[in-house]
Amino acid sequence: MHRVLNRLLPKPIRSSLVFVLVAVVAVALTSPRSLAADSSTHPAVVPPVIAPAITPAPTITQAIANPLRSDADRKADLYRKPEAMLEFFQVKPGQIVLDVFAGGGYYSELLAHTVGASGRVDAFNNKAYLDWVGDQLAARLHNNRLANVQRIDVEVDELQLASNHYDLILTSMALHDTYYANPEEGWPAMDRPALFKKLFQALKPGGVLAVIDHSASTNRGSQDSKPLHRIEESTLRRDLEQVGFRFDGASDALRNPQDDRSLSSFDPRIRFQTDRFVLRFKRPQ
Repeated sequence: MHRVLNRLLPKPIRSSLVFVLVAVVAVALTSPRSLAADSSTHPAVVPPVIAPAITPAPTITQAIANPLRSDADRKADLYRKPEAMLEFFQVKPGQIVLDVFAGGGYYSELLAHTVGASGRVDAFNNKAYLDWVGDQLAARLHNNRLANVQRIDVEVDELQLASNHYDLILTSMALHDTYYANPEEGWPAMDRPALFKKLFQALKPGGVLAVIDHSASTNRGSQDSKPLHRIEESTLRRDLEQVGFRFDGASDALRNPQDDRSLSSFDPRIRFQTDRFVLRFKRPQ
């Protein structure tokens, strides 16, 4: 075969073919799928969809590269794709941001680095979320490590927010939890419509509500919110629009069509690789 190619193809074309083959192999070996598959802490049974390349704003690039960030957060970047998320959600220096059900503070820290010293991030959790993440948030904020982040630790129905206050409200993989109660395991009942209305009123006119969540199958509505920790995109969008939010766009960066959405988002066979919808809403001017 080699001799045949030598006779049929000029040397420049043969060299180009070799270069293309080497590049294809290199991309295959260094893709996010390969990296995730090699990680013992983040199993990747279902291959993720590789998001289109984007060019994030310099402040976002700097926030992700900030040397204060932990190795665990950097590993999580592989499946959470913060560069695409922060760019899509229009995060900018100087903004005042609310992180709803902030958990251990992965996004709280990224937001803090992006909005900078002239901005602020409020990290809201109820007791159930704080119990779930243990000391993660406390460790992240220890010794004033993130000076522009402040905690709001309160139950959902007791949450009080100033009106027209936030430039951005973000909630990641959490709003499905507002659709059920499981007091036996520590998750309380809550007034979800009232919470959504509070978030609407707390957002400045023109401000952004940023939503990421695990996708449920079509026609499942909120039925899978408790057993699978998923919600149907159309259901959540409908309920947010009912309190006044205006839909402003969606991103496919976290989509995974190979997830059939039948497993819990915590199932090891799909964890960190679920099909997730990403929605941006605005409060009308």
